[in-house]
Amino acid sequence: MRTEALFDPLPLPVAPSLLGESPFWHPSERALYWCDIPGRRLNRFDPRILRHDCWDFETEPACCMPALGGGLVLGMRDGLWFYRPEFHERTRLASPPYDPACERFNDGKADPQGRVWVGTLYEPKDRPAAALYRWRRGTLDRVAGDITVSNGLAWSPDGRTLYWSDTTSHAIMALDMDPQDGSLSHRRVLQQFPLKTPGQALETYGGRPDGAAVDSEGCYWVAMFEGQRLLRLSPDGAVLQEVPLPVRCPTMPCFGGDDLRTLYLTTAKHGRPAAELARQPWAGCVLAMRVAVPGLPVNLALI
Repeated sequence: MRTEALFDPLPLPVAPSLLGESPFWHPSERALYWCDIPGRRLNRFDPRILRHDCWDFETEPACCMPALGGGLVLGMRDGLWFYRPEFHERTRLASPPYDPACERFNDGKADPQGRVWVGTLYEPKDRPAAALYRWRRGTLDRVAGDITVSNGLAWSPDGRTLYWSDTTSHAIMALDMDPQDGSLSHRRVLQQFPLKTPGQALETYGGRPDGAAVDSEGCYWVAMFEGQRLLRLSPDGAVLQEVPLPVRCPTMPCFGGDDLRTLYLTTAKHGRPAAELARQPWAGCVLAMRVAVPGLPVNLALI
């Protein structure tokens, strides 16, 4: 198993987020977007001119994705929205299918056909009450459940396998997807990581699966929250590569740059111990590193 990237991770010259999530590389803008969930902020960074723009909201933006024809889709606590950053204007696509007092949208992405997939996070985390939803042209359908924290959405290069994780149970799942109608079948566990035991030192804990992305070889890159590492898994779940990180809590990778060989990785500092943050000043920053295998381009949502 390889344990290196081509270059060591370095932070973008942007102030750290509390909980960075949902990064994507916008192909026409040639810029990186990501959310700061508890910071209630959407970020954009242009690496060519080192320009950082941000937009603040009254509620949490948990995920963002580009829309065909311009604008973005945002999954927020108060629903699913179409958003135009240039006007700071939201248009509701769907109301929240849950009680916003105890649940919110979390990880979300568009599939290769432009359908929007977004999961939820059940905040009490005392039972598997979260779910995965699929939105297409005005209709929001619940398509899977029995989880607590929906994460890790990504698709195989042929679009026939959906990857999905439940961070709380430390499980990454794979499901067969019909590209024509988006129906799912044959849900199975791709990789199961050991649960954290009471009192276990973080140095001996491998972390739990958070956000993810797939590269052009069909391998699944997953951020291991609290594990201080990024893993590259084969399509059958074998660990092919481990990248040690300078921060305890990575949250989600994506591929960017003109050649899609720059891996961007959001991280978190929210709620972390003061001593840990003192040792890890890059916590909350977006890290960038070069990788050998390019990623897949981001999918555009059809509105």
